[in-house]
Amino acid sequence: MNGNGGKRRVKLANDIRRQVGSEATKRFLRTLPAFRLEKEVPKRFRDLLDRLDGAEVDKAGGQRHH
Repeated sequence: MNGNGGKRRVKLANDIRRQVGSEATKRFLRTLPAFRLEKEVPKRFRDLLDRLDGAEVDKAGGQRHH
């Protein structure tokens, strides 16, 4: 790698961050099913989160505050 390689990598990283964070990209991603936000957490995930909370309380030996 020559002396400009580091500068090129930094510029590329900055360009990628700028493009990923652009409004156009955000709008596009929201149209894809994998990136859609759900209004509610599905029951199976709520149940798993409850189990995880219980395991954390058991491990810590104390109360968990919500």
